[in-house]
Amino acid sequence: MADGTLAPPGKPQDGLFSRPYAVATICFSATMFLTGFAALAVVPTLPTAARELDGVSLFPLVAGSFVAASLLGGVLGGNWADRAGARRPLAAGMALTVVTLLVAASSTTIWQLVAGRFLDGLAAGMVAVSINTAIGEAYPDRLRPRAMALMSTSWVIPSLTGPPLAGLVTEWWSWRAVFYVLAALTVLPSLALVVVVRKRAWAGGDAPVDEKAPRPALFTAAVVSVGAALGQYGVSGWSPQHGIFALGALALLAVLAPRLLPPGTWRAARGLPATVLLRGMGSGTFFTIEAFVPLMLIDARGAPAVTVGLFFTGAAVIWAAASFVQGRLLEHWPRHRLVAIGSVLLALAVAIAVVGTLPEVPRLTAGAAMLVAAAGMGVLEPSLVVLSLSHSPPGRRGYASGAMQTTMNLGQITVLGLFAAALNVGLAAGVDDMTGYALAFALLLVPGSLPLLLSGRVRAG
Repeated sequence: MADGTLAPPGKPQDGLFSRPYAVATICFSATMFLTGFAALAVVPTLPTAARELDGVSLFPLVAGSFVAASLLGGVLGGNWADRAGARRPLAAGMALTVVTLLVAASSTTIWQLVAGRFLDGLAAGMVAVSINTAIGEAYPDRLRPRAMALMSTSWVIPSLTGPPLAGLVTEWWSWRAVFYVLAALTVLPSLALVVVVRKRAWAGGDAPVDEKAPRPALFTAAVVSVGAALGQYGVSGWSPQHGIFALGALALLAVLAPRLLPPGTWRAARGLPATVLLRGMGSGTFFTIEAFVPLMLIDARGAPAVTVGLFFTGAAVIWAAASFVQGRLLEHWPRHRLVAIGSVLLALAVAIAVVGTLPEVPRLTAGAAMLVAAAGMGVLEPSLVVLSLSHSPPGRRGYASGAMQTTMNLGQITVLGLFAAALNVGLAAGVDDMTGYALAFALLLVPGSLPLLLSGRVRAG
């Protein structure tokens, strides 16, 4: 409409790019595209950067600080979005992305690089939660699955082109150039986004605020984020020092993490708590498969790195395709049934990974687990996000999106950490590499199957 507000929802002919929603759709897609490049393209540069800065021993902290800080960014962005509308944390997150890229690019010590990655994770968490919150306010119920599918698709090109391009730039020029180029590419669209969102009324600023609802403490979120980052370092080795960090991080998460989540999350109470819990379990299962299947193929089974890289490409495409299917072809299916379907695919992926450890099967068999898991997440994740918005009234969708971001990161950290710990314990006990991987992958059946067992508890009223 001419005044920048949305037309009444529900017209059958309306789509994501129809007049009432076109500007919002373009802004959200462009933002996710840029965020994807900033998050994914720098990953191949980190080992080179750590080596040049004499910080290889701290590489687990460099790699884990992004995910850990995303937890804090999700809480901060969700809290801010509920109180002032999603447009402000969205703009702030994009501006912070540019700053963090410059901080990392100019690193003179490994600790400055860690700080840059931590701030980048903070920005990414704010952006992701702000977009989910704004989608809840900008689109009617029937368009939200399509919007979430489009957000997933916006990550495909960064997933396909970002890492190889960054690898080439690092090899031919410098790892610092990757950060500087990304900062330059992001600054102008970020400024444009700030201008656009200030003129729009679709970002949730007019939603009523529930002042009596409990808000997660930002200090608690900050402590949990730091503890999660240190936990990543703790599970990366097998020594008394690593054990102290791992136990300390586990204690922090056990005591403080529940304060960031809806009451009843750990017992899977119906509605939002169960939805939040299943987001963490599904995300943790997928990203553990994505992290350790390539490691097993390259380190233990001698698979070519280029071939393994093709599985990453295939997983990105399949995730986007599955997300498109749930948003368009299956948009009228009950969301809790799609959650069950996604969980079945995740459990099947875990089974394939276990079979892929057997010496009798072709060594690339385990790579198929990444493809099947991506299909499961393409159906599961958008469905859970849509359900979280359905379970949350206006004025509380920022809180719900922040809780979903928190459990996504906690799930990745916890499940991946437990997997690494189980693998290290097995190897320390004297089992061979493949047996250790088989036992560790088998443990993933627990978080991978929970969404199927509890799918009825996320059903929307």
